[in-house]
Amino acid sequence: MEYLVESWQEGTELMYKLVLVRHAAATGQDANAQLTIEGERQAHTLADFLVPLQIQRVISSPFARATESVRPFCRRAGLDLETDDRLVERVLSAGNYADWRDHLRRSFDDPDYCLEGGESARAAQARGSAVLRTALESGERTVLVTHGNLLALMLKSIHAIAGFDLWSGLSNPDVFVVHVEGERPAGFSRVWHQ
Repeated sequence: MEYLVESWQEGTELMYKLVLVRHAAATGQDANAQLTIEGERQAHTLADFLVPLQIQRVISSPFARATESVRPFCRRAGLDLETDDRLVERVLSAGNYADWRDHLRRSFDDPDYCLEGGESARAAQARGSAVLRTALESGERTVLVTHGNLLALMLKSIHAIAGFDLWSGLSNPDVFVVHVEGERPAGFSRVWHQ
């Protein structure tokens, strides 16, 4: 995938309106899981990374690991931190499966595949994409902070290249910019190099 480093340099026109962020390293998967010590360091590195992007709005999953990942940036940029429940992580299943990665892979290939107590990829993608559209319609340069599975599904809604392999290669944190043509997403680039 291409990188948009050039468009971020001072004095050049910024070519994006949306930045998608996966949270920093956390102590677990539940809604209240905090950032690890390394995750706290990553959150400050993320703030340094985001400052030059002239962000105007921040919308995050309400899960602690997401809000704490972007809070240092919001403080530095003087921005309010909005939360949106549609950005919470997708629940693959209500139960634990030793082969959960196989089920996750299948869900990327078959968007209607759904385990008991879980959410299909199609349903999760629809709610994530709705936030993406709302952010685009606002006209403000926006950061959306979410979780790995949902992030990959949101990217898949933009371009079919995204899927299980993209998800499995994500880092904590990770950052993607969404290319926009008119008011529609037209592609994306991974821009996190840490």
